Amino acid sequence: MIEVDNLVKRFGSKIAVRGVSFTVRNGEIYGLLGPNGSGKSTTMRILAGITPPSEGRVLVEGIDVAENPLEVKKIVGYIPETPALYESLTPMEFFSFVGSIRRVPMEELEDRVERLVKAFGIEEYLGELIGTLSFGTQQKVSIIASLLHDPKVLVLDEAINGLDPKSARIMKELLNDFKKEGKSIVFSTHILAVAEVICGRIGIIYNGELIAEGTPEELKRFAHEESLEDVFLKLTESQEEVSSLIGALREAF
Repeated sequence: MIEVDNLVKRFGSKIAVRGVSFTVRNGEIYGLLGPNGSGKSTTMRILAGITPPSEGRVLVEGIDVAENPLEVKKIVGYIPETPALYESLTPMEFFSFVGSIRRVPMEELEDRVERLVKAFGIEEYLGELIGTLSFGTQQKVSIIASLLHDPKVLVLDEAINGLDPKSARIMKELLNDFKKEGKSIVFSTHILAVAEVICGRIGIIYNGELIAEGTPEELKRFAHEESLEDVFLKLTESQEEVSSLIGALREAF
């Protein structure tokens, strides 16, 4: 379970997150959506124990991220928006390194690596340097590494970004399996059709504030729109801008 209460994050004079509160229950996929620069990724880094909050309280499985970020990191699987990998290692070397840091028993590590590598189809790249791999393959390496310790909580920032359709489908099925196992999952994506399908509840963050929260159907009723995409554009004040830009393009062509 994740509990966020009046979260504030400042970077100097800039306030990136302004009093955000929400809860993610066990066995729930919670979508945290927002445009670039909205404070979404900052919030997710705080949940993962990477960035300390300036104010407010965040509990992950009852552990305060400000007081004990190392304990939070032990139980969280975090996928950043941009893969954070050691480019001079091969994927297999990186998995071994992560497994040792996470203290995963060797037999369990080998079994999980084998299953995940096969599922995401990166067998042929295991001996290549990570720095030479495509963005999509690096993303798969990042996903696999985040799951090796069987985390209780998943914080996934654009986890399907760069994935081919097959791997994206596998990722979505994995998330549904993790939900059934009772894991708490925070998931962000710019592909709103995906969020609408897999997220039980969604919070929309804009200018550092949580401006709406509910199931996809509740949000559509609230905004009087028929799709989550239209809800998102309306609530983040992008709908008129998009219409204007499309009109200008049509005139140009």
